Amino acid sequence: MFDLPRRTVLIGAAVAPIAACNANTGELTTPPTATAPGQVLAPTADIPVGSGKVIGDTVITQPTAGVFEGFVARCTHAGCKLPSVTDGTLNCPCHGSQFGLDGAVLRGPAVTPLASVAVKVQGADVVAG
Repeated sequence: MFDLPRRTVLIGAAVAPIAACNANTGELTTPPTATAPGQVLAPTADIPVGSGKVIGDTVITQPTAGVFEGFVARCTHAGCKLPSVTDGTLNCPCHGSQFGLDGAVLRGPAVTPLASVAVKVQGADVVAG
């Protein structure tokens, strides 16, 4: 039988969950799924001007009429999923970071803008690509 000092056991218990985290996000969840180019994400009519919508792991915004932008729907601070667009912002439920419709950080603790996702309008739909 091993006789480990209490301090060693406590440090090991504290480090184990950190070691299990995703190194890129610091979160214990799976990374965002990839979207195939050309895949329909949403009808343009579902993305209001001055707002946006989270679809799976992607958020599509329409900051001004006819301009659609896509971002990974994960906070750049700790990788928490961004649930929705509310009053023209994306609000992280984990630590309070806030992002604008252009992906810019409006309030920390996040310091990095949202990661862009290529989207384009094809007919009446916003598609990946």
